[in-house]
Amino acid sequence: MKQASLPVAAALGQVGSRLKRLRTHRGVTLMALAAATGISKSTLSRLESGQRRPSLELLLPLAEAYNVPLDDLVGAPEVGDPRVRLKPKGSNGRTVIPLTRQPGGMQAAKIVIPVSKIHPELKTHEGYEWLYVLSGRMRLVLGDHDLILGPGEVAEFDTHVPHWFGSTGDQPAEVLSVFGGQGERMLVRAKSAGKKSQ
Repeated sequence: MKQASLPVAAALGQVGSRLKRLRTHRGVTLMALAAATGISKSTLSRLESGQRRPSLELLLPLAEAYNVPLDDLVGAPEVGDPRVRLKPKGSNGRTVIPLTRQPGGMQAAKIVIPVSKIHPELKTHEGYEWLYVLSGRMRLVLGDHDLILGPGEVAEFDTHVPHWFGSTGDQPAEVLSVFGGQGERMLVRAKSAGKKSQ
């Protein structure tokens, strides 16, 4: 088998430390990364320590889990690029822009909901969701409630309750979603103090 050239070998030799640095910087455990990629914990550990040679079948799921280009894993400079590359995805006619880049834990996304006349189909699943309307008006059906939320309004709910959110049918909406797949909720650490009554 043909041996890799010196520049290629040097680049491959740095992949392990780059992967470990990326994972620790994101605060992701090997167990969470294994669950997100389908790669065993021991393989990930050997890959990070340089004991396992990186291959496309290992690097592609890792690039997807970290939401970074493959180039960043193979040939990124020592000092990371501070720019966040947001990659919009289409989902049921909506545009979803992931704002979190690590697998597991709380996930944030900006959702652009186009004008559409869709009959709500309520669903239930594990988790807890927090929705903040940035612009436009969003319709939220939650259990027996049918609500219209405008800019600056927030809804939070356990996703075990049958729910659906989407367009009001007359204008698009932009929504910030924070979702905890294991039921994690947003914690408010401080509230503004109101005036005490005299």
